[in-house]
Amino acid sequence: MTEAVIPLTAHFAGAVPVLAAGAWFKNALCGVKGGEARMSRVVGDLNTPEACIAHEQEAETLLVWLGEPVAIAHDLHPDFHSSRHAAGIAARLGITAVPVQHHHAHIAAVCAEHGECGPVIGLALDGVGLGTDSTPWGGELLKVEGAHFERLGHLAPLALPGGDRAAREPWRMAAAVLHDLGRGHEVAARYPGEPGVPTVLAMLEKKLNCPRTSSAGRLFDAASGLLGLCLKMDMDAEAAIKLEQAATRRIEAEGWPQAMADGWRLDDGVLDLRPLLGELAGQRDAEQGAALFHATLVAALSEWTQRACVSAGIETVALGGGCFFNRLLSAGLRRDLEALGLRMLAPIKLVPGDAGLALGQAWVALHSLESR
Repeated sequence: MTEAVIPLTAHFAGAVPVLAAGAWFKNALCGVKGGEARMSRVVGDLNTPEACIAHEQEAETLLVWLGEPVAIAHDLHPDFHSSRHAAGIAARLGITAVPVQHHHAHIAAVCAEHGECGPVIGLALDGVGLGTDSTPWGGELLKVEGAHFERLGHLAPLALPGGDRAAREPWRMAAAVLHDLGRGHEVAARYPGEPGVPTVLAMLEKKLNCPRTSSAGRLFDAASGLLGLCLKMDMDAEAAIKLEQAATRRIEAEGWPQAMADGWRLDDGVLDLRPLLGELAGQRDAEQGAALFHATLVAALSEWTQRACVSAGIETVALGGGCFFNRLLSAGLRRDLEALGLRMLAPIKLVPGDAGLALGQAWVALHSLESR
């Protein structure tokens, strides 16, 4: 079933048919033919047999419309059901499989919606996506042009004590930040109700089961955990949502606060916001802390992005990834980037998260085929 139809730029009016399989979370597929992109319905996270079967059914529906696709694009992660199923379709039909890095696809989806074929600076902020170095990315500054991308910078990596469990328990991300700041001794007193504190501190000290990630989503989790807004999540993105809600209440009442002047560091393309997080650890007013977090994050991202634009000689910025569901972040960046004379592109018909990512995969595949 087609959920959205998106016209592509006239450049691809006669494009060959391509299928894109999407990723893992909020999976949706995309078919492109004759200058038109059709998105499937969102089948959900591919962690149940039902969702996987629904994904396969949507793929077959799009294949009927496409006729004989010449390529199928999929996420770079080889273990996603969407990637494996795409490989099976490619083998069955004898067509090319095109792996596309997750954050490249996020930015490409925005470019596709706007018909932007030229180079852009892409700011991709989300929970996680496999990087080309096989580490978990999620806070990326990219230069994107069609089938090609270059990683210009990333958020300073934070430890994930307990791996994926840290993505569900923001107090663990807060503990990781405090440990990085040399304040690990504060963790037990801050989270007295968490029996896992000694284990987490031991893991951080010994660097055991603590992979590091540049994820912006985990940065939001750390801030929420430090402010006591959310220690464990019962639903997707709960910590980030509570952080945004707290900030919105304060900003609607008193306006945007001044960004913390020394709240971030920029070093060789790496944006380090741990000074801001350290300040939040001392905040007693959670709403004020949440507002300060958003104001400082917007200022830091704006400076980071502007520097990349000046260096690359590019004036167009594309924003993609699930963190841009956050209205404060999106509005703040638009205000600041446009004030700097930059053109900002954001999703229009599609959402900024993974449900729209397949369009970007198809866009990359089209450009890849064209360059052969």
